[in-house]
Amino acid sequence: NFFGRQVSAEEDGTCVPVRVASVHRGMVSVLGVELDASVSSVLPVSGGPEDRPTVGDWLLIERESLIPVRVLERRSLFKRPAPGDDKRIQLIAANVDTLFVVTSCNEEFNVARIERYLVLAHEVGVRPVVVLTKADLAENPQTFVQAARALQSELDVELINGRDRKSVARLADYCRLGETVALVGSSGVGKSTLINSLTGSETIETQAVRASDGKGLHTTTVRQMHRLGAGLEGRGWLIDTPGMRELQMSEVAAGVAEVFDDIVNVTLSCRFTNCTHAQEPGCAVRVAIRRGEMDFSRYERWRKLAAEDSANTEIASVRRARPAKGRQKEVIDG
Repeated sequence: NFFGRQVSAEEDGTCVPVRVASVHRGMVSVLGVELDASVSSVLPVSGGPEDRPTVGDWLLIERESLIPVRVLERRSLFKRPAPGDDKRIQLIAANVDTLFVVTSCNEEFNVARIERYLVLAHEVGVRPVVVLTKADLAENPQTFVQAARALQSELDVELINGRDRKSVARLADYCRLGETVALVGSSGVGKSTLINSLTGSETIETQAVRASDGKGLHTTTVRQMHRLGAGLEGRGWLIDTPGMRELQMSEVAAGVAEVFDDIVNVTLSCRFTNCTHAQEPGCAVRVAIRRGEMDFSRYERWRKLAAEDSANTEIASVRRARPAKGRQKEVIDG
């Protein structure tokens, strides 16, 4: 209903709604009722880089010509500053209900990286679930479960063996009828294996774990949407994403505050509202760290994320203030 209400009676007669399954240079693959096609990604009117279609978007196209008309308003949008160029925005996925933060029970497990994904999820109002893969290869996988659950109260954490269909099956409960789950995580953590197990196919290439360091190898190269299958048909959709080597934070102040609410609550007790938690008298943060009530490494991660978000948000504000001609060039370059 959220999307249906956006289509006017006139558009209902001349256009059809389709969902973007993957994005390629200048084209998008779309799925609709009895329709599986590739159409142009160029829209008649585009006000900026966030207006272009991305995976998970609902797109209106003309019934006969299949020419795109407009992207329907999104329920959620994951984005990040483009790697190597924080002046551009890279769209990750749209209209996601649940985010699977996938990481493996080995050297790849990284608390700081998981926190960044949690911040993204909370910023856009999407439920995060930490999915720990390769449980069968770890001597004590419960240590990873405990470390993940310590990041945030009431955080859902699932420990699975991605190659075991029975182990993976319970993840389907997060992907009910009409809902979409996106998978994010570093290369080689088992996202492709997980997708194959959930969809009941072997269409996505996977590679074995590297013996030297226990890490997997990169296989996914484009963001793509898949239907949940193998006895679970029609229950929902999965969006696979390539591994991200860099995940910069921008315009996620609310997400940072929610993930690190324990630290934010302590800062409210500082004597000065603009306390930098360095040398000011009456700093509640320094007192909590000294008493062992606050983990210093967690505090450092919070401070780094908050500073990074502030700097990148300022850049984003300047970018939006550019004249229309500059924004149009950015869309083309993107």
